[in-house]
Amino acid sequence: MRVMKTEPSHRINHHIRVPKVRLVGDNVENPGVMPTSEAVRLADKLDLDLVEISPNADPPVCKIIDYQKFLYQQKKKQKELKAKSVKVVVKEIRFGPNTDDHDYQFKLRHAEKFIKDGAKVKAYVFFKGRSILFKEKGEILLLRFAQDLEEIGKVEQLPKLEGKRMIMFISPKTSKKS
Repeated sequence: MRVMKTEPSHRINHHIRVPKVRLVGDNVENPGVMPTSEAVRLADKLDLDLVEISPNADPPVCKIIDYQKFLYQQKKKQKELKAKSVKVVVKEIRFGPNTDDHDYQFKLRHAEKFIKDGAKVKAYVFFKGRSILFKEKGEILLLRFAQDLEEIGKVEQLPKLEGKRMIMFISPKTSKKS
């Protein structure tokens, strides 16, 4: 069994192997380009670390900071970005080409609930065997479905036949409250 050694994502202190670095930060009297050895000495004097922030710049950009605190702040930022990202939920509703009116109303109420909860709805008509001959019925059914939901949702993709399924996407309307 081989154990993988994880490398730090940033080079710090003596691991920075370039002759000159651009020093930036709050605790630097004279920011600018200087020899790496001098920047490391400055960091040691302040009991902090020299951390390479942008290795692809010419010369690489470094900061004098507490590395552990820096890593903590990076993790915190990542967590905040992940929390802010919108998770799109897609709910599926399946019809047959000859769906009865009662079943249709039942599925329509479910779709309304899903859209009001902020989820996208993927409505599709599944054609079994020779029922593929009723493509028009399936399309009419999906268009009626979209029309019944136009108050709360907007059609993202019109009915499209993919194999034995005719698929349509409906997403919630974004309401601007002022």
